[in-house]
Amino acid sequence: MKKEAGKKGKQISFQISAAPGSEVYVAGTFNNWNPKEHALRDNPHSGIYKAAISIPPGRHEYKFVVNGEWRVDPNCSEWMPNEHGSLNSVISV
Repeated sequence: MKKEAGKKGKQISFQISAAPGSEVYVAGTFNNWNPKEHALRDNPHSGIYKAAISIPPGRHEYKFVVNGEWRVDPNCSEWMPNEHGSLNSVISV
């Protein structure tokens, strides 16, 4: 993920690999864990899904939602346990 300055926070680039034709979203504390608010797009039919989202300053937990399945960010170096017995990825903006 990359950070760039933005008006409401910073533009954060999210990326994950998934099968072409998948539905991929990112959800976290920055959007009240809404699993359908921020879609990632396949570039083009490569299986690499990307999106740039303005994230407010602070520490945020997040996960990807791939075809309805919640997944941590394999490219994120910081994770923390959640109340569901799995892990969340963590980003500081």
